[in-house]
This record gives sequence, C-alpha cells and structure tokens, in this order.
Amino acid sequence: MNNNAELPSHTPVLLEESMQALALSAGGLYVDATFGRGGHARAMLQRLDAAARVIACDRDPEAVAAGLALAEIDPRFSIHRAPFSRLPALLKGLGLAGAVRGLLVDLGVSSPQLDRPERGFGFSAAGPLDMRMDPSTGISAAAWLETASEGEIARCLFELGEERYARRISRSIVRARSEAPITTTARLAELVAAAVPTREPGKHPATRTFQALRIQINDELGELRALLAEVCDLLATGGRLAVISFHSLEDRIVKRFIRGESQGVQPPRSVPVRAREMTRRLRPVAGPIRPSPAEVEANPRSRSAVLRVAERLE
Repeated sequence: MNNNAELPSHTPVLLEESMQALALSAGGLYVDATFGRGGHARAMLQRLDAAARVIACDRDPEAVAAGLALAEIDPRFSIHRAPFSRLPALLKGLGLAGAVRGLLVDLGVSSPQLDRPERGFGFSAAGPLDMRMDPSTGISAAAWLETASEGEIARCLFELGEERYARRISRSIVRARSEAPITTTARLAELVAAAVPTREPGKHPATRTFQALRIQINDELGELRALLAEVCDLLATGGRLAVISFHSLEDRIVKRFIRGESQGVQPPRSVPVRAREMTRRLRPVAGPIRPSPAEVEANPRSRSAVLRVAERLE
C-alpha cells in the first residue's frame, strides 16, 4: 500500500532503531504521539499489514495537515490535532486503552519548524519570536519575555536550558526590553551573544536560551510527565514504549519513569512483600541507544538523540 504522501522534508531520527524497539506485530495497533512530518509513522505502516492501525497526534497545525494527506491515501492511518498529554484521554475515549502494541514519542523539534523563520524556533534567519507548537493557543515567546520578571527569565534559562550565564542574559533582556520590545529571533540571538562572555565549541551562544524558551512556552516537560503518568494504562501486555529525547532534562524524566515503573512500589525492608505484589508495570528493554556516526554525519541534528525502550508487564 502506497503511503508516500507528499510531505515537507524531514529526516526521522533513529528510524531503524525505533522500529526494532517497537517489535512491530503485523496486525497491531500503534501510536505515534508526535507525528511531525510522518517519517516514523510511514515506516510503521510500511512494516504492517492491512489489519494494522496507526494513530497519531500532533498539536502543530502544519503537521496535522501533513498527517491528513497521509490518511487520505492510507485508511490504516488517522491523526488527531492535540498535544500528546491528551493522548491517554483520546485513546480511552476510542475504547483503545490497554490495546496499544507500541507507542513512540519523538520529542524533537521537526526540521520544518526549525527551518521556517516565521515559526520563531531558530535563529539562522530573522523571524517573529513565537516558538509555539500550536500558534493558535497560548502566548508567544516575545509576549512572555515582555512580562516575565528578571528572576523568572533567569530561572527559565538556568533550569530549562542549563545556561550558566542565565543571570547575565536575563539582565540584558530586561534592559533591552525597556528600550523596545524584543519581537524577533535575530534581536534575541544578538542580545544573548553580546551577554555571554564565552562560547561552547560548535554551538551558537543563543542555543540554550532558545531551547529554554521553547520548553517554557510549550510546557514540554509538563506534557511529557502527563503522558508518562498514564502511558502504562494504554499499553497491552508486551506492548512497547519507545521515547526519543534530545536533551538531558527530557531523558532524565524518561529514565527515572522507566526505572520507577520497573521497580514498583518499594516497601520498607521490614515489610515482607513478594515480587508479584510490588506492582511493577514496565520492563526496561533497551537504552540509551544513540545515533550511529553515519547517521550523525548524514543528519547533524540527530547528534543529541537518545532512545529508551520499555515493555509493559502483565
């Protein structure tokens, strides 16, 4: 079945590794929690038979439009416009809780988002300072920077971007906005570059600031925690969870979640509890899996990707 719809260019990260991680069963139900431009979803469809089903969601309207184009030519596929924190409610509403054979979460920003200046995610070209995954909801990065206190900005940059010069940058932002609103990616990147005394090799000095603001504006860590809190209820016994992270904050949340669910409730040592009573819900399968040198060379944006995999226990 042809599912090669005309989708905007994007190279999926760890494609073969994630397909192996999902242990695809020909007629199963699979979920792509972050459709993007469909690279992973189409790879699933190519490996599944006519009885299979792939459900995706994304909150980016452009990604959803690409998904609808794919759905028109492949009836096994459907997509919903929603942040993935709403995925558990969506699947439960469809009566599919406990039936998912594999759920993939790719937490990266797609190339079309990064490469289109009007989306405001990158600083390689000037554009409006937006950064919203769904431009129709929430406030833009420019609006947030206009009202946040110096302390809030510094805390955001330090905690979400792990930026060592967070205070310097926040002072510079507050000083600059008193003269004129910071409304473009180019102006913010220039402010950060001027405020940072040293540079990380191979990185633009604004990289961590832009990461922190994107995570803040889209509540990315809150979204991840909300999905993970209910993901075990979605998976069938033996179903796989595969998560691709791109920075240590995400990966730490995923790693701790899998470890906690694989250990179960840990009672005091003085309390005798049998293993089957410890409510372990997941078994770690693989990870951290990183891109090969060949993939990093072909797609430099994959260099920080980390894949972790777990399986639902009975």
